[in-house]
Amino acid sequence: MAPVLTPSESPVAAAVPDKQGDVESRASKPEVDSCSGPGPDPDPDPDLGHDDLGLGDNTNVPKLSYPRLFWFFFYHFGLFAWGGPVAQIALIKDKLVVQDKWITLARFQRVFSVYQILPGPEAVELCMFFGCLSAGRLGGIVAGVAFALPGFVLMLLTSYLYSLAGFENKYFNASFRALQPIVAAMVLRAAHKIADHSVRKHDSNKIDPFLVIAAICTATNMALRINIFISLGLYGVVYTLVARRLWIPAGALFCLQYVAYALYVVFRGVPSPVSLALGIAKTPSLANLFVLGLVAGTLSFGGAYTAIPFVQVEAVLMGAWLPQSVFIDAIAIGNILPAPLVIFATFVGFQGAYLADGSLGNAFAGALVITLGMFFPCFLFTIAGHELLEKLVRNKFLASFFDGLCGSVIGVIAVIAMQLLKASVEGSSDRVGEKPLGEAVAAAVQVGPAAVLYLLALAVLYKFTNKYTALLLVIVGAVSGQFLFVK
Repeated sequence: MAPVLTPSESPVAAAVPDKQGDVESRASKPEVDSCSGPGPDPDPDPDLGHDDLGLGDNTNVPKLSYPRLFWFFFYHFGLFAWGGPVAQIALIKDKLVVQDKWITLARFQRVFSVYQILPGPEAVELCMFFGCLSAGRLGGIVAGVAFALPGFVLMLLTSYLYSLAGFENKYFNASFRALQPIVAAMVLRAAHKIADHSVRKHDSNKIDPFLVIAAICTATNMALRINIFISLGLYGVVYTLVARRLWIPAGALFCLQYVAYALYVVFRGVPSPVSLALGIAKTPSLANLFVLGLVAGTLSFGGAYTAIPFVQVEAVLMGAWLPQSVFIDAIAIGNILPAPLVIFATFVGFQGAYLADGSLGNAFAGALVITLGMFFPCFLFTIAGHELLEKLVRNKFLASFFDGLCGSVIGVIAVIAMQLLKASVEGSSDRVGEKPLGEAVAAAVQVGPAAVLYLLALAVLYKFTNKYTALLLVIVGAVSGQFLFVK
């Protein structure tokens, strides 16, 4: 989940009254559990404006039956979840807070700030939060499923069509060849956006040099082939010590990692590329796919773009059961569907299981289990109750650890962005049915157009912030591929 946005960047900030600061100064007041049903504000303040009353008031929330609740979230949000997380969150806010006034804007801001810190797609978690308010914990599950279901079904259908038309179809491959540099540009732009929030101090909004160092060192560690999870955990602890001004333990722990690495190199040699992975999905069995989704979903701080490297190192690098080009195609398709971007995992599970034995039944099962694993953590965290989550993330030690972890995640995403850039511009030799000599000649010819597409896409992403920008880029890229890469 994305780190906390600055007030000017938040999709709800523009709608929050000027006295929001007064509300936040009272943030220590107790709040009713998000899944506990209606109840009055335990301590209303007469000095607050009408719109800021009821930080724990659920009396305006309609009590919907499970079928009606499912249809409400399916129709109003699931079918129209275009444009990525910011657009999805704005859609939820406009309907449930501004128009229907289920809760106040002040309360929505507080809830949203909690879910920003936790892993998983915020839009799904917000739908579950409102579902809990309307129909309890089971209602939260119903609302979350209703939001994610359209994107899941569309991704399943797309995965099936891809398996029928892909790999050896020159027109199909040409479109996806053009999409690869565009996707690489999207990931780099996302890394910049996330970094702009993740390396800033919450109190002053100034860049925190220690978080910048954590990001740079994590990227360096990836180049040294130090396992990603070691770096994330280490810099979470180091930043916790730095935040407490425990300079000596922090410095000692920082230096210790490179001493340990030097000793490893002396006695064992330079780590292999597969050392970046945990080895939890060496084969695309159903059990391995579920665990892969579960780990990626649990550690998706920074949103889906953080889950991308976790899935990539296991499926493409260590397991080698998914071609790099197919993995990039998964991200491209995930960007154009009305769904959280983590839905790309559905495509990965389908194609991995299908390439393993050619069975469509196994492919659909693989898509299902990896999706369940990916979404399980955010469902669990949300159903556990917002009140408990808020207490956890307000814990100073945990908050500092999350800050350090989110800062180091930027280094991971940046390295993945560079790797995708290289792979997308140079082209991939793992398309089924292509001969090595033909691939070499085609790759040399395609480097120029692919590089131009990358630069143009990056320029468009920086210039335009409309929620349909990514969708239009993918459509234009797919069409341009027919002119640039059809052989």
